[in-house]
Amino acid sequence: MEKYYVSERNVQIVLSLLKVHGVRKVIASPGATNLTLVASMQQDPYFEIYSSVDERSAAYIACGLAAESGEPVVLSCTGATASRNYMPGLTEAFYRKLPILAITSTQNISKIGHHVAQVIDRRSLPNDIAKFSVNIPAINDASDVWACEIKVNQAILELKRQGGGPVHINLATTYSRDYSIKELPKAHVINRFCMEDKFPELPEGRVGVFVGSHLKWNKEQTEILDAFCASNNAVVFCDHTSNYKGKYRVLVSLIAQDNYEPELSHLALLIHIGEISGNYFKLNPKEVWRVNADGEIRDTFQRLSSVFEMSEQIFFKYYIKNDGIIFDSYLQECRAEYNNIFESIPELPFSNIWIASKLSPYIPENSVIHFGILNSLRSWNLFEIPGSVYSYSNVGGFGIDGGISSLVGASLSNKNKLYFGVFGDLAFFYDMNVLGNHHVGNNLRILIVNNGKGTEFKNYDHPGAAFGEDADRYIAAAGHYGNKSRTLIKHYAEDLGFEYLAAADKHEFEQVYERFLTSSLTSKPILLEVFTDSEDESKALLTIRSIQKNFKGTMKSFIIKSVGLNTVKSIKKILKG
Repeated sequence: MEKYYVSERNVQIVLSLLKVHGVRKVIASPGATNLTLVASMQQDPYFEIYSSVDERSAAYIACGLAAESGEPVVLSCTGATASRNYMPGLTEAFYRKLPILAITSTQNISKIGHHVAQVIDRRSLPNDIAKFSVNIPAINDASDVWACEIKVNQAILELKRQGGGPVHINLATTYSRDYSIKELPKAHVINRFCMEDKFPELPEGRVGVFVGSHLKWNKEQTEILDAFCASNNAVVFCDHTSNYKGKYRVLVSLIAQDNYEPELSHLALLIHIGEISGNYFKLNPKEVWRVNADGEIRDTFQRLSSVFEMSEQIFFKYYIKNDGIIFDSYLQECRAEYNNIFESIPELPFSNIWIASKLSPYIPENSVIHFGILNSLRSWNLFEIPGSVYSYSNVGGFGIDGGISSLVGASLSNKNKLYFGVFGDLAFFYDMNVLGNHHVGNNLRILIVNNGKGTEFKNYDHPGAAFGEDADRYIAAAGHYGNKSRTLIKHYAEDLGFEYLAAADKHEFEQVYERFLTSSLTSKPILLEVFTDSEDESKALLTIRSIQKNFKGTMKSFIIKSVGLNTVKSIKKILKG
């Protein structure tokens, strides 16, 4: 029977991406574990294959071939100690920066340590035999395909990155005997561009820039991005951790409606800059370009096609057209979408979201504000803050610990500037000891939204909501830290020299918020504690996400489909109030 490619999908992806990236030279050593890879290669005339029984010699052959040809060379060996014999040659390649791709075939790594014949542990490598190493298991589902494609792209791109060098792929096999695959799948290809490379053309259609958490922008950075947007009819999708304050800023969280998919979310290209974001707005780009000086592959949207290893200024400046024509129709479309939803917000219950809606426009100019994750950041991301106010959140590690300490640390940099913080009760008690630090100044303002639990786990769309009141015991960790005591934080704050304010409803809040927002330095730092209820928090979130819709069917059916039948009773209870 005629033989083609093996049925093992991970092997198919490796072969497909080797071909797309122009890697054709192979030094193959005999073995059973690498049989499916080598047998598939030898059925394809694209590959230029040489045989070497001795793996030690094979690695040095690869060094000579790579150095002379200037092309990457693939090594293929079986399991057991075969790969150990690559080490001298790969060491040579490492110090000479030769592009050698060592593909060591293996059985499932779960067998390591169980006295399975010919299974050795390759998970840890010496520092100087490979600049990059990945393990590629057998593929079972679409998520495995995505992970495999990302890892293989990373490995192949590292062969020439920053001067080049050897790379290692540990490739699992299932010893398939099915060689009936006539065509390789078109694996997802990722390219990397450096400053000296020829840049690709921007695609036709909508272009957006997504900004994750970002350090402060200087004037030049902002002006260049604004010029790029004006030249290419682009917009900049932001949350409060992006800190982009230019003309093309679009705060998109409010547009993230439960049963609504705006047309503006469909893009030909999304340019991804910055780091981790706390913004959960769903975008639907056909492809994503990541621009970052680190040059790393970060496929946040699972549409990554290109990585630009350079500064944002160099990238955006390249794509600015010098014809002086300004385009902003996409920006106007996005602003109209936001304003339409914003103007339709109904009365909200007393909650973090309601508080954010009231305070966000009035944060004093030129101040700084920090948000706790997850509820506080999400609530405030719905509403714009003044353009001169910088905002931050600890989204790097994305835990509740350390938010107040980070706020205090920031406040030490300028004693004449106001520093605000918004945190839930669990985050506050997690980090409250920092308020006793004797460096704390009178430029600190802290808002504590105390609902007596991790209200995130009681929100209508969270899996924890399916447990109803039973979630309070362990999932939402209710009842700790005084169980919404009206005096615990008050005494603690006042004893540490804070001015203490409190509110338990909208009327009380109206009496105290102006003092909290006063733009001049007060004699003491201020702590405002607001008592809310988790049911009101959830109802506020559901209400603000249900303003706009374009999906068929009722909101109830959409929510059932999204979060499951187990949450229906909880949602009904919320809606009834």
